[in-house]
Amino acid sequence: MAAQKTVVVVGGGLAGLMSTMKLAEAGHKVKLLSLVPVKRSHSVCAQGGINGAVNLRGEGDSPYLHFEDTITGGDFLNHQPPVMRMAERAPAIIFLLDRMGVPFNRTNEGLLSFRRFGGTLKHRTAYAGATTGQQLLYALDEQVRRWESSNLVQKYEGWEFLGIIKDADGKCVGVTAQNLRTMEVESFACDAAIIATGGNGVIFGKSTNSIINTGAAVSICYQQGVKYGNPEMVQIHPTAIPGEDKCRLMSESVRGEGGRLWSPRDPMDARKPTDIPEKDRWYFCEELDPVYGNLLSRDLVSFTIYCVCKKGAGIKGRQQVYLDITQLHESRGGPYTREIINDKLEGVLEIYEKFMREDPIETPMRIYPAVHYTMGGLWVDYGLNADGSWNVDEPKNQMTNVPGLYAAGEADYQYHGANRLGANALLACLVGGEIAAQGALAYMKETGGVEATASMLEDARNERQAEYDKLRSNNGTENPYRLHAELADTMWNNCGIWRTQRDLLSARTKLDDLAARAHRCALVDDSGWTNQAVPFTRALVNMIEQSKAIVGGAIIRDESRGAHFKMDTPDRDDSKWLKTTLASYGPSGPSFDFEPIDCRYIAPRARKYRINQNKVVKEILGEEALHGVGAEPVA
Repeated sequence: MAAQKTVVVVGGGLAGLMSTMKLAEAGHKVKLLSLVPVKRSHSVCAQGGINGAVNLRGEGDSPYLHFEDTITGGDFLNHQPPVMRMAERAPAIIFLLDRMGVPFNRTNEGLLSFRRFGGTLKHRTAYAGATTGQQLLYALDEQVRRWESSNLVQKYEGWEFLGIIKDADGKCVGVTAQNLRTMEVESFACDAAIIATGGNGVIFGKSTNSIINTGAAVSICYQQGVKYGNPEMVQIHPTAIPGEDKCRLMSESVRGEGGRLWSPRDPMDARKPTDIPEKDRWYFCEELDPVYGNLLSRDLVSFTIYCVCKKGAGIKGRQQVYLDITQLHESRGGPYTREIINDKLEGVLEIYEKFMREDPIETPMRIYPAVHYTMGGLWVDYGLNADGSWNVDEPKNQMTNVPGLYAAGEADYQYHGANRLGANALLACLVGGEIAAQGALAYMKETGGVEATASMLEDARNERQAEYDKLRSNNGTENPYRLHAELADTMWNNCGIWRTQRDLLSARTKLDDLAARAHRCALVDDSGWTNQAVPFTRALVNMIEQSKAIVGGAIIRDESRGAHFKMDTPDRDDSKWLKTTLASYGPSGPSFDFEPIDCRYIAPRARKYRINQNKVVKEILGEEALHGVGAEPVA
């Protein structure tokens, strides 16, 4: 057996746990750092399911069709070999989870049950009620606990990642992190590191993400020289309920089980929604695309809802439409009893009932789009054999441009292109985590491990300690929480679902102002233990730097593709923009270069849905709305 190595995995969600499990199985030590207890990682919030072309319903589904749907859903901005690998691994991953004890829903015959999700016509999504992420996370946590009891895994829960440590050759040889209870800063030496820290929805304020999803870890790596891929690609989920603190996700599984989106044809209709007859309801998605209907890809559904409300056709003229499952109940002619509906969707429905005080089986839910997921993330590589097949033993699989530093899950950019299909997130986390572990194993075998010197570790620790001490002793005039509210407003209003060059340039100017003010924050809390204000201020600085890359990528990408809809350039332009945006950090702002997309399996073509964002605008708002904004020059 090869000599035992040490890998630091940052992030205790599905990607991090999968990497940890695979590394421990190979006999190596893993130090698992997690901002929160592992079981509280944001993966626990995933509701709908996990995709895999198992084809138990005999629909002729296959990994190739799954691959094709993912590439089409991503508007051809995803490199195709990694997506093919993900689709091919999906059935095996689902069966692995089944053997681990994940309580997947089953048919009357005892087979795994699959539901439909957006962007596909096949029943491809395995699910455990509407708490699939929770069940998967708990199953993997149990596997990791097994290795923890064997002393191969050491968990550091309640630790925040502060940065990577590079040697003279630029290789990653360790990380720094802070204990958020004692506030001590420590350095951790490692032979390789994996970043699996999730998304950055908190940048936009009220998102469906947990309040820990600031994206700070990705931003720190970006500021330390790691390339950031497709930062402008931010997914808006079509169905969420707005709240004072955050938005609550109403999973795509609701539509997968037959939920319908509609608004009254007379927005001011005073009748109860269940009393409004079918002829007076506007089922806008079904009218726009009768084939995919309510299960169009997410970028199109969220954009359609936005346009309906922009027209003033939302419920009572407000920014909300109905998500309706009342017709599924047998009392209204549907096929299901309340028990069957709850068996499929209870995890989602009880969230709605708790926060809205309405029974969604009796009264249609009121929803509106919200920021949900970032397709962008740390740039990672992949390796193929001479014949183009996947090379499992290639060290650069899931490796960033910093040798020895890997990324997986929502923290990487690899699998989703310009728009993620529903239920591909959990799959990408697990496949990415597995591949990152395989890449790290190959890297350590090839290099023999790169050792960090004591002085390297101490210098890195002292640098991060000094940064913390400076923030802790700050006595400026700005309130970090108010600055975050300004950041969220700037990003949602100027770089959200409907973008124009004028708004993006305005956002860039505003971000420069926020960045300067973020370094002049008032001393909110100087306590020496469980200090929450200073880590938040530090995260705010990192969120602003990441926002500059998001806005900068949107400014420079003069086309509309997937989640990036830019009114000035409303058409997809493969001749100029069939390439990954790569952001590199600079003190005065990001610089950009580009990487051509690997399209070896499917040539780019028009998406297979009847509509695109252009047609949505024309059919809902009218032709003049599409040409109502003149192009602004790039400053």
